[in-house]
Parts: sequence; structure tokens; C-alpha cells
Amino acid sequence: MSEFFTTEALSALLQVIMIDLVLAGDNAIVIGLAAAGLPKEQRAKAILIGIIAATVLRIGFAAATTQLLQIVGLLLAGGILLLWVCWKMWRELRTSHAEEIQGEEALEGRDLDQDGKIAGAAPRKTFAQAAWQIVIADVSMSLDNVLAVAGAAREHPNVLIFGLILSIALMGVAATFIARLLQKHRWIAYVGLAIILYVAVEMIYRGALEVWPLVNGG
Repeated sequence: MSEFFTTEALSALLQVIMIDLVLAGDNAIVIGLAAAGLPKEQRAKAILIGIIAATVLRIGFAAATTQLLQIVGLLLAGGILLLWVCWKMWRELRTSHAEEIQGEEALEGRDLDQDGKIAGAAPRKTFAQAAWQIVIADVSMSLDNVLAVAGAAREHPNVLIFGLILSIALMGVAATFIARLLQKHRWIAYVGLAIILYVAVEMIYRGALEVWPLVNGG
């Protein structure tokens, strides 16, 4: 337990907490945007399904990813994948305010822009279309989250376990609150993005060191 309080472990823990906060909120906003085009009576059901699916997927990916990252070459591949995550997050952070409001209205069930409708400006879609969008987003973002946490805490198993449990708890309980927090305080999302970028670059560096002897015939 004492290893939890070393400087390196505490640094990894802070990185993990920030990654979890940002990605849980980001996932919630994406779910809200996907559900925004549904009729009111279907919207809450779609959001609930999305949050449950994201929670289950995080558990499943956590079980597999921590083992897979021990395989030579997959740490490098994971780092490259996280770079793609950074690019996606950067684009999402630059999404128009109007689109974000529609997703937030769907999550909270409130008319935030005072237009007399809840997510009324979002394109209409069927429940099946919304569910499919949510499942695809959940698969991608749950894998992103587990990879980022595993990359940040790879040398500290206790921090890794804590990070994965926190990720699941935030997605299941506080995702909507965090999404609202990120909308009000944009800088938190940019700090999280910078941390994920740092983790990605470090994973690529460590992965390259693992792969180099094999490529070099060593």
C-alpha cells in the first residue's frame, strides 16, 4: 500500500483522475448528441442504455487491455491509437456551441437555450439509428479510456485498479454532472487533452524501446 504514496504513483494517480474526468464527460456528451434527435419518450431510454453499455464495455476492455499491453508491440500500437484519440478530442472540443447545447439538453432533459423545446434543433432519427451511434461511440471511447488509464498507470498496479474503478463509477453515476462541468469550465477538458497526449507520446516512446531490439535483430 505504501507504493501508492510515492511521488511517481501520486503523479500517475493525478493523471488517471484527470483522464477519467475528461473522458467520462466527453462520452456523456457524445451519448447526449446521439440521443438528441429522438422523441422525448425515447431519449431517456437511449441515454440509459448508452451509459450502461459504456460501463460494461469499460469492465470488459479493462480485463483484456492490461494483459494485452504486456505483449511486445502493443504498447506502441496503443500509444498511436491514443494519438488518434487526442485528434478526435481536439475536434470535439471545437464542436459548435449550438450542437453541444442540444446534447446537454438531451442529457439533462431541460430547455437550456430557451427555445421552447428540449434538443429541438437536433436532426431527427430513429431509435435504432441513435442506439447504433451510441454503441459505436461507447466501444471507441471505452477502449480509449482504458488504454489511457493503463498507459498512465502501467508501472503502478494499485493506481491502475483505482483508475479503472473510478472510470466505471464516473460513467455510471456522475457522467451527466461531469459533462455539464466540462461545458462550463472548458480549460479542464484542454488540460485532460494535454495529459492524454503526454501519455500517448510516452507509450509510443516506451513501445518503440521494446520493439527496437526485435527490429534491429537483437
